Amino acid sequence: MNHDSNFNDIIKKLKDVSNPDAVEGMARFGITPENTFGVSIPNLRNIAKETKKNHALAQQLWKSGFRETMILASMVDEPEMVTDEQMEKWVLDFDYWEICDQCCMNLFEKTGFAYEKAIEWSLRDEQFVKRAGFVLMARLAVSDKKADDSRFEQFFPMMLREADDERNFVKKAVNWALRQIGKRNLALNVKAIETAKVMQGIDSKSARWIASDAIRELSGEAVQKRLRKK
Repeated sequence: MNHDSNFNDIIKKLKDVSNPDAVEGMARFGITPENTFGVSIPNLRNIAKETKKNHALAQQLWKSGFRETMILASMVDEPEMVTDEQMEKWVLDFDYWEICDQCCMNLFEKTGFAYEKAIEWSLRDEQFVKRAGFVLMARLAVSDKKADDSRFEQFFPMMLREADDERNFVKKAVNWALRQIGKRNLALNVKAIETAKVMQGIDSKSARWIASDAIRELSGEAVQKRLRKK
């Protein structure tokens, strides 16, 4: 089946809803402006809905290398068709936070490899590969409703190990993962706060920031009240 007509339709739709002013705004958020049409995420979701799931088309969209085509690729790909090899290839193309987060949320967290990649990638040096590991932890804590607590407890040592990474996009992702896991239920909340207290003892500005920010939210009244109601 030829996906070119489908691909060309998508490029046409992107051009129709592109917003050159948005491109300048995106640059301020660290989004590479050279390869972007300036299309909003809600517009991309609409295009993805009209397009339907299609693994081969997703590969073509990813390869074309625009911000929008890559995000769309993560929206139209079929999680059950995604291989370990594809995830390893795509993760190396992450060059800023948005593509990393969108791809993890729209696609990677829905694959059978999500937990093992969260662990593997958290060990890697590349900024956005490491971020992807922690974004997966954060997302799985929200979306995998049936998972056992032990699946998330295994992530705490990784957060402690990486908490001294001063890179903003890594630090923020470790914090995100810690907070999301700590909001899952009361037992994990206690363990997440304990982990954060250990983290406060690490001699690193980033570790202290991650820890105090997480403790503030996780021990706050809003979270405690909601968890006690569960």
